[in-house]
Amino acid sequence: MGGMARNAIHQAAQAFDGAAEAYDRGRPGFPPEAVATLVDVLKIGAGVRVLDLAAGTGKLTRMLAPSGAELVAVEPLDGMRARLEASLPGVPALEGTAEAIPLPDASVDAVTVAQAFHWFDGKPALGEIHRVLAPGGRLGLLWNAKDEQEDWVARLGELIEPHRGTAPRYHSGSWRIAFEETALFTPLAAEHFSHVHEVDTESVVDRVLSISFIAALTGKEREQVGEQVLGLLAEHPETRERDTFRLPYRTDVYWCERV
Repeated sequence: MGGMARNAIHQAAQAFDGAAEAYDRGRPGFPPEAVATLVDVLKIGAGVRVLDLAAGTGKLTRMLAPSGAELVAVEPLDGMRARLEASLPGVPALEGTAEAIPLPDASVDAVTVAQAFHWFDGKPALGEIHRVLAPGGRLGLLWNAKDEQEDWVARLGELIEPHRGTAPRYHSGSWRIAFEETALFTPLAAEHFSHVHEVDTESVVDRVLSISFIAALTGKEREQVGEQVLGLLAEHPETRERDTFRLPYRTDVYWCERV
């Protein structure tokens, strides 16, 4: 990744670069009904130009491909982008950030952002998204948020949070400030979906180790976190003596229109 692009993103997010394989294995996709809603409200279809911004390993990009839209991905991290390119060789995958999108003005009809807007510098990112969107174009945001109503999932969160440091989180809601203050887009609309990720022990460990601030730990520290996760799965009454688990999520979809 170019020096300018790397310097432009949060230090914790840079750790995703070395965790792309675990990210792809351990992170869930998105429920089909959530993606169908996104496709519908963003008017995505054949002949529509769509930018998947901060596309990561292409989890959402792959689910948008059947729409027939003309897709382009932008992702700052080489390791993540390489996995996207391997799975979607027909989709251009460009190095860039939300605050410096390498596309011309009014060049796309829709922008999608999955699991990422909370990492952006909101005001300049919305300015850039507005610039690359054609008039009347729409922006869609998507997050899978762990549902911690089940005790073992809450306990998993308790293992993770002490390592967070300054890494931003979707649940804080601070990402909304840019939308509340901007005149470039209409107010956000939203829909919410339940989602269950069927996982095995290795996938739960991958899910945790692919978290940015866990991936940024030293090798020994990451190993200790992995051992804690295995210990929880082996001992908790909801997970012990099981080989597979139902990891529940709530999938949140938001969208707005370029003014």
